[in-house]
Parts: sequence; C-alpha cells; structure tokens
Amino acid sequence: MERAKRKLEHIEYALATGQSRLHGFDDIVFVHNSLPDVSTTQINLATQIGELSLSSPIFINAMTGGGGEATLKINEQLAYVAKQCGLAMAVGSQMAALNDERERASFAVIRQVNRDGIIFANLGSEATVEQAKRAIDMIEANALQIHLNVVQELVMPEGDRDFSKALRRIEQIVRGVEVPVIVKEVGFGMSKETAAKLANVGVIAVDVGGFGGTNFARIENERRARRLAYFERWGMSTTVSIAEIAQTVPNVSIIGSGGIQNALDVAKAIALGASAVGMAGYVLRLLVEEGIEKLMEEITLLHEDLTLIMTALGAKTIAKLQRVPLVIRGETHHWLHERGIDTTRYSRR
Repeated sequence: MERAKRKLEHIEYALATGQSRLHGFDDIVFVHNSLPDVSTTQINLATQIGELSLSSPIFINAMTGGGGEATLKINEQLAYVAKQCGLAMAVGSQMAALNDERERASFAVIRQVNRDGIIFANLGSEATVEQAKRAIDMIEANALQIHLNVVQELVMPEGDRDFSKALRRIEQIVRGVEVPVIVKEVGFGMSKETAAKLANVGVIAVDVGGFGGTNFARIENERRARRLAYFERWGMSTTVSIAEIAQTVPNVSIIGSGGIQNALDVAKAIALGASAVGMAGYVLRLLVEEGIEKLMEEITLLHEDLTLIMTALGAKTIAKLQRVPLVIRGETHHWLHERGIDTTRYSRR
C-alpha cells in the first residue's frame, strides 16, 4: 500500500479506536502535604531532557506526516499550537519524506511555522546514519527520536519482519549525528533491560510509550483480513515502564507517554521519574474534533492544573516533584514487586 494512504488510515483508526486508559496511573497515590509552604507564583514548570531545556514538561509527541495535504495541515496547526503554548514538538516518521520528496513539505512546515521552537525529528530503527542526518536537516531538529515499533510492524500487513541489528544501527546514529538521540516506544512500554542497553550506546533519553494510550496493534488489526488479537493486550503499562527505568537506569532521562490526558497524569508520571511527558492521541483528537482554539485552551488549563497540583505537593520545580512521596498499589505494585523494584523508595522519600 502507498505509504501516504497508510498514514491517513493511521489517523482515522487512531481517532476511531481511542485510548484504553489502562496506563496504571490509578495505582499511584500522592502522600498529602498539609503544609506545602509554597505559593502558586513560585512554581516553575521548566525541565530538562538530557541537555535540552524545555519551558514546559508537556510536549506534543510524534503523530503524523507523510500523508500529503491532510497531514501537512495537521502539522501546520500543531506547530502553531506548540509555538503559542511554548511546547516542544516531535514529528511523525520522516521516512516517507526521505523516500518521496513530495512528502517533505508535510514535515518542513513545522519549522516554517515555529522558527525558534524545540522540534524532534523522527525515524524508525531501520534508519541509517545518512538518513538520520537528512531527517534532522529537513526540519532543523534539536533532537532525533528513533521509534521502536516491533509489535506494530508485526501486526501491520505490509510491515517489517526483520529487526536484527537495531541496537547497532542506533549506536551508529548516536555517534554520527550532532543532536541528542531519544529512543521511543509506540504504545507497548519499555523495560529496564531495553533502557539500559540504549543508555550504554549513548542514548540520552527514552520515551516509554507505555500501554494505555493509542493501541497500534488494534489500529493495524483494523487493516488486516485476519486479526492478531493477542497483540492488542500486549505490553507494559506507562507507570511500570517509568518506574522500572527510573529505579534502575539512572544515566538516562525518561519521557512518560502512553494515555496521558490530564495534569494529574502528568504529575504522577513526573513523580515516578519522568522529566517530561508526551501527549499525542489526546492532542490529535482535540485538534480534529474541536479545533485549534480549543486545543490551546486545554493546554493552558493543563499548565494551570499542574501548577495547582505542584503547589498542593509543595514542589516548586519539576526536580522537586520527582522526589515527592507517593504510594504504589494494585497491578503496578504487583508488577514492580515481581520485577525486583523496591516501591518503598517512593513511599518513604
């Protein structure tokens, strides 16, 4: 199938299937602070992803591009929102534009609209160093996301079947490009073992892309004659992915993503160990169904609500929010216990 048509189908099915919200955040409870000793005016939302400085911990995560005029318009609007709201933004996979010059405009428009913003380029783990450099140059990217989507590819009728030497290619890209490299999952979560391997080859941050958000196995099953239903519940939740990595791989920044839709989700992801959070499916739905003004209004409210939550917890900064006490219960606690993670590190700090 033509790649552009597939990209449009992904948007259609993402909106149709929605998000499961099985991300695990209901298992996370903050320890209430009756004496926070802080004012809302003292809250600072700035954060760091490796060496990258962001004015907000919330960013627009990779979604689309390479689908002709329709995706060009979406990316143009998202870039405008990112500029107006002070958010970083990641593009969807740029392989379409590397293979077809006509698709370049659907990505280049982001930098045209948002000249001074933080923008992440995006390619799959099959990419070469040369392709990575071209993708970065295409949008004058501040960082490169490399996405891992093995299960999606396996369910995709025309998807890849060979994933050998992916880590070696990622290492070569890290060494060969001049911007930081972030590795991202696409909805199936990331284990501590995977994060450790990536950190060891120089990756500065991992985006856990946990189970509970947009389900690409389900999306690709909609395009199949025979469903591979067993992959629709495959993966690790957002909460267990963040906690596993935060407690065992200290030399990598963590981006929480996977079903995050409100400021409480954002705060919990950061308190578990994330430095920033990516929002994609929720943002796309608001943009397509309610328009650009509504999306910007919701982002403003997200920042306001996060400020209130941090005030209640007595956390003036994102770094301090990462150290507030919380209790982990339910399936998240069970998973972490079985994986050898001491959850009292969170409750007794």
